[in-house]
Formats: sequence, C-alpha cells, structure tokens
Amino acid sequence: MSEPLAKAKELLARLVAFDTTSHNSNIALIAFIEDYLRGCGVASTRVPAADGLKASLFATIGTPGAGGIGLSGHTDVVPVTGQVWETDPFTLVERDGRLYGRGTSDMKGYLACVLAAVPDFLARRLATSIHIVFSYDEEIGCVGVRPMIAELGKSLPRPRMVFVGEPTEMSVVDAHKGPTRWRVELTGRAAHSSMAHLGINAITYAARLLGELGRMEEELKALAPNPRFDPPWSTLQVTQIEGGTASNIVPVPCWFGWEVRALPGFDYRTIDARFRRFAAEQCLPEMRRIAPEADIGIAVTNHVPAFAADTASGIIPLAMRLAGQNETFAVSFATEAGLFQDGGAPAVVCGPGNIAQAHRPNEFIRVEELAKCLRFLDRLADWAEG
Repeated sequence: MSEPLAKAKELLARLVAFDTTSHNSNIALIAFIEDYLRGCGVASTRVPAADGLKASLFATIGTPGAGGIGLSGHTDVVPVTGQVWETDPFTLVERDGRLYGRGTSDMKGYLACVLAAVPDFLARRLATSIHIVFSYDEEIGCVGVRPMIAELGKSLPRPRMVFVGEPTEMSVVDAHKGPTRWRVELTGRAAHSSMAHLGINAITYAARLLGELGRMEEELKALAPNPRFDPPWSTLQVTQIEGGTASNIVPVPCWFGWEVRALPGFDYRTIDARFRRFAAEQCLPEMRRIAPEADIGIAVTNHVPAFAADTASGIIPLAMRLAGQNETFAVSFATEAGLFQDGGAPAVVCGPGNIAQAHRPNEFIRVEELAKCLRFLDRLADWAEG
C-alpha cells in the first residue's frame, strides 16, 4: 500500500469519528484539520457561521493570490437516525476492500484524500496554487459555502477553477439539476366539525394546491426531455405535509413542503409565479368570503442553481485529462458547483465514491476509489508544476 493511501485511510478514520451531522457543530473537525495543516506548515482561514457554531475553512498551498485550483468538499453528513447499521457509523471499519462509516462516500473520503495529498503538494514547485475549500451544511442546501464564496476576490483569493469532490467514482460531471424548495402555510378558521360550514378547512385548500402541483408535475414530464439526466425531465414532488389539531375541529393550520429539481436552463420562477397565482385566484377568495383572516403563505426556503460547466474556461478538458477519461456525465443530485460558477470560479464535479452509497445505512467507499482520487490529485500536482 502506498504511503498516501495509508495516510488517506488514517485521516478518513479520524474524520468519520467526528459526528458532523448537520444539526451538530463541525468546529471540532475544523480544528483537527487546522492542526493537521499547521503541522504541515500550511496556514488556513476560517469563515465562521453567524452564530459561531460552524465554520468553513480555506487554505492555500503555493503562491498566495488570485487564480489557482480549488478543491471543494463539505464536512457535514446526513443523520443515521432510524437506520440499522451493522457497525458503529462513526467508527471506520474495513472489510473486503470497503471502508464503512457515515460520510465515507459523501464525502469525507474526498476530504481525506485532499489532506493526504498536502505533503506532496508542498514538495512540488507549484506554478499554480492549490486551494483547500471545505464548507459546512451542504446537506441542507449548500448553506455554509455561500459566505465563503462571497469572500472570494475579497478576503480570500478567487480560484481560477474549482473541482467539487462529490462522489462520482472519479467520473467528470459537467452538469447537474438544481433544487428549489418551498414551504406553504395555510391558515383557516376553527369550528366544531358538526358545523363545518362555519369554518375554513386549511387541509381542504391544501389539497387544492396539491392538485395544482400534480398538474404542473405532469406538464414538466411532457416537456422536451434531456436524455443526459435520469429522469430526463425537471422533477416536482411534495415532500412534507402536516395539518389539523383534533378529529372534531375544522383544521386551522396546515403546511406542506415541495420541491422542483430543475434541469439546467429551466427557470424555477415560472413555476413559482404560476403556483402563487393559483393560490391567490383560486383559493384565497373563497377562504376569505367566510374568514377574512384566512391566509396562504408561500416562501422559497432554499435554492441551489442547476449547473452546466463553463465550456470556455478550459476546466472540462483539464478534468478529463486528469481523470484519464474522454467523456463527461450529468447527474440529478445537486452540489455547490453552480454556486462557485455564479461566483466567478468555473467548476466541475469529480470525486471518489458512489452516490448510491450516500445517505444509506452501512455507507461505504471502496479503497480503490481513494487510490483513484489520489492518482487524480497527483496528476493535478504535475499539471500545477508546469
């Protein structure tokens, strides 16, 4: 086993041991990475959350200043609550060439490879700097990377290109869908259920809104498909719903959440405008004829832009060269790639592990995936020297 691979496995064990589920702080893990980089002679900069309970981390190897290559990954993981694991999810276990633990594939395996490559980066005479760009709360909507991107070109150098290390089995991904999520809150009027005509049933009107969403979902499926994606259309679905207080009370409250995962080029605002118009014209007038206080509140709670790589930047041929491939792929899951691109740093997605293992019990990454990522990073260092 090569020394970098052994180091990557050692670091992955340390990273997995930190429970950085999104509802927890990631500060202990960030402090560990800071200490590791400091031990290598690399300074780093925290970009803290407003409450100070979480932080992103930015570090540069090579000449400080604008340009360079960013290696982006997130430090948070999804919960294990309700999942049945065969091993402790926060203790790395190796079996038959697989490394089991929460976040191994999504995406602490990538973080471990980047950190394991630092000594090699430092040993090179880099003509192009390499930036380590680690964020928090990606799993709840790419939250933590946004304040860091806002600092690019200000307090932090703006990379010339960014490789996002989400699990693609080291295939180069140049496009992905973008999710937008809404929360809808309905307020009706209470009445005894035997006198339902005196109240306004929030659940009934929620059902009308859900019917409109169902119609829009079918219309999205009928649009011209993009065969690069699976499924090949922009998807729409209701994800959460809750309402009512008791079986003998006309329900006053009801809320539901829904999302669209849009293909590149699709403007979610057209869906947003249509939904708001339906609520305002088809639901609220009826509700307020009986209950003037009735209301429907509609809020976009998160938006991550769909991503299509900047073909003029040169990042696609560079990524294919480093990955040893001659084609690119599109995926339906989202990453921070579009946010970096909107922030002036063209991006692609390429990282170790398989997305099919993400978020599941007994999550694992194959040791060979770490080795492939380390070879990619070694070729990147060769390129950065030249």
